[in-house]
Amino acid sequence: NAPGTLSSVFHHARSHFNIYLVLFYYSSSGSVPEYSLVRFSINNKKITMRLLWSLSALAVTVASVSAFAPAQNLAVVTRSGSALNQAVAAADVKAKQDAGLESMKSKDAASSAISKDDLVIVHEDDHIVVVSKPSGVLTVPGKDESNASLNKAVFERFGSESGRMDKMVVHRLGMDTSGLVVFARTNAALRGMNSLFRSRKVTRKYEALVCGHVAQDEGSIDLPLMRDYEFPPFMRVSTDDHQRALLDLDAAEVGKKMLESPKDSLTKYEVVSREALDGNDVSRVTLTSISGRTHQLNVHCAAIGHAIVGDVVYGINGEAASNGGLDDADLPEDKASAEVQEAIASASAGKPMCVHAKSISFRHPVTKEDLSFESKSSF
Repeated sequence: NAPGTLSSVFHHARSHFNIYLVLFYYSSSGSVPEYSLVRFSINNKKITMRLLWSLSALAVTVASVSAFAPAQNLAVVTRSGSALNQAVAAADVKAKQDAGLESMKSKDAASSAISKDDLVIVHEDDHIVVVSKPSGVLTVPGKDESNASLNKAVFERFGSESGRMDKMVVHRLGMDTSGLVVFARTNAALRGMNSLFRSRKVTRKYEALVCGHVAQDEGSIDLPLMRDYEFPPFMRVSTDDHQRALLDLDAAEVGKKMLESPKDSLTKYEVVSREALDGNDVSRVTLTSISGRTHQLNVHCAAIGHAIVGDVVYGINGEAASNGGLDDADLPEDKASAEVQEAIASASAGKPMCVHAKSISFRHPVTKEDLSFESKSSF
C-alpha cells in the first residue's frame, strides 16, 4: 500500500479481457490511503498485455513522486536493492544469447561417452526403465545428435515402441547432475509419465553439498525465476526491476522464452548434517523440487547464500549472475562468506558438482503400482 501503488487483475470473459485497476493514493488531507476502481474491456490479448506492462511502469513513476505521501510512509522494502533505470537493448541481448549458445554447444560436445553396457539399471519392466546417470553425461543429446547421451545408450539397449529415442524422454537432469532418470519404453508409458510430471505427481529428492552451514534445519525457498538477459541462456531470480527492463524488447528479436512471465518456483530443504570440506563449512541437504523449473535448485541455493559445491555456473565467480541474481544485502544472515565460497571452489575445482537425484517416487503409468527408487550419491 505504498503511495502510488497500482495493482491490476484481469480475467478472460468470452472474447474480451476485463482489466480491473485499483489505484491507491494519498489525499492532501491525511495519511489514510484512498482508492479508485476502473474497468477496461479489451478484445485483443496483445494490446491487453502491453497495457498492463505500461500501467506497471506508470506505477513506478507515480511512486517516485514522494511529495504526495506522508514522510512516514516513504520506506519501501524490495528483494533487489539495485534499480534498473534503462531498458536493455535488444542487440546487446541477442549478442549475449548467441555467445551463450555457442558456449553451451561446446560444453554439450564434451559430454562423456557412455555405452549401453555402462548403464546402471535401477529398474526395468515392459514399459519403463529407471537409470542412474553419472555426472558429466547429457541426458539428451540436444540439437547435435552426435553428442554422447544417456538417452542414446538407453535406446540402444532397450529400444522403444515408437522406434524413436526422443519418444523415451519424460524428464531430464542437467549434464553435471547425477542420479535417477526415468525413460519410457512404450507410448502408453510416455503419455502416462508426461501426465504425472505435468500434474506434479512425481516426487523427486536431491542430495547436495552446499557452501556454509545452513542455520535452519528445514525450510522453503519460494523465489520466482526468469531468463537472465544479462547472462543468457541461464536463469535468475525474477525481480520487478528486471521485468521492467524487458518492456521494450521484441520476441522477434530476442525470442519468446526470454520474454516469458516469471515462473513460480518452490524448493524445500532439510539439513542432513553440517560438515567440513578441506576445513571449510559445508552442509549436506536434501532438496525437494516442487515446481521443477530449469536450474531451479542451483539458482535457489545460490540465492540464499549457499551455492552448491562445485557449481561453476551459479556458484561464486561463475558464468551466471552471482547470488542467483540478488544483491548481497538481500541474502540471509547465515550466508556463506565470499572467502569461504572461494576456498571451497578452489578445493573442488575439476571435480563433479555435488548434487545428486537421490530418490524418485510415482505411480506406474500403466500398472498403477506405487513405485519408489533410491540411488546413493558419490560425495
